[in-house]
Amino acid sequence: MRPALLAEFLPEKVVKCNLCAHRCLLSKSKIGICGVRKNVDGILVSLNYHRVAATHTDPIEKKPLYHCLPSSTSFSIAAMGCNFKCTFCQNHSLSMVQHEKLFGEAIEPSELVATAIAFDCRSISFTYTEPTVYFELMLETAKLARTAGLKNFMVTNGYMTAEALDMIEPYLDGANIDLKAFTAEFYKKYCGARLEPVKETIARMHGAGIWIELTTLLIPGLNDSEAEIHEMADFIAGTNPGIPWHVSRFFPQYQLTSVAVTPENSIFKALQVGKEKGIQYLYGGNIPSDTWAHTHCHQCGSLLIERSGYSTRIINLEAGKCGDCKTAIPGIWE
Repeated sequence: MRPALLAEFLPEKVVKCNLCAHRCLLSKSKIGICGVRKNVDGILVSLNYHRVAATHTDPIEKKPLYHCLPSSTSFSIAAMGCNFKCTFCQNHSLSMVQHEKLFGEAIEPSELVATAIAFDCRSISFTYTEPTVYFELMLETAKLARTAGLKNFMVTNGYMTAEALDMIEPYLDGANIDLKAFTAEFYKKYCGARLEPVKETIARMHGAGIWIELTTLLIPGLNDSEAEIHEMADFIAGTNPGIPWHVSRFFPQYQLTSVAVTPENSIFKALQVGKEKGIQYLYGGNIPSDTWAHTHCHQCGSLLIERSGYSTRIINLEAGKCGDCKTAIPGIWE
């Protein structure tokens, strides 16, 4: 255990956790919604610090981050826990934890960074579960990674508070944020959370100059109505049309096994709506088609990056600009 950051101490040894938008109020011995932050005799502690539950070297495209050091490798890190309770979670064995069953290896942040360098990774990605809930580990590792010349990326549900973002922002280069739906009802029923804080995080990260890409898992009958897709696309284009939007196909898993697989055509329709709304970079996920996999210049249409699965080939991108019309392409490049 380790004293947790962003704790507010209240009378009678009650603590308020200001790490995420739940802002849990915890009396003695109580544990937050995330399952990994606990009030121990009036002190908020992190139960998952130094409990690294997963590490792996991944293509950066797997995050997915398509406009960040394409074709490079990212060292992926996770600890257990999550502040969402998504019924369709693909990593529920790590995220849906009971505190007494927490596991992980005690690995120092300096060792994590050294391992990333040893495997010739260009970045560290905090991923698989929700990085916000292992904030102390992420922050310390990100600081060392920045000093070592590595980039830092989050794959996140976007539910952190402004205070947490202020702390990590100087060391965070980019994030893929799950925009899981665009109704308050979906977030409440299927995630145990709220939509508005996610929208606020997207705006704050973009305003702070952190590179962001958005991902939506399209679930038949739950978040794929024509009206909702239009509203979501309007929000993204209104924030910045250069923000890439990944729309992915749903496959039944965890507690949501009664819903059918997303038809490929539903993905194509959503991406077409995004195109009509002016979103410049649109990608399909979990589909075999390469139709929406490549990156084209938003100005002249030239093919810049070609993808097949996680295999990536840079075709006509030079120092972050289109090789033909020289338009600057938004993202993090060499």
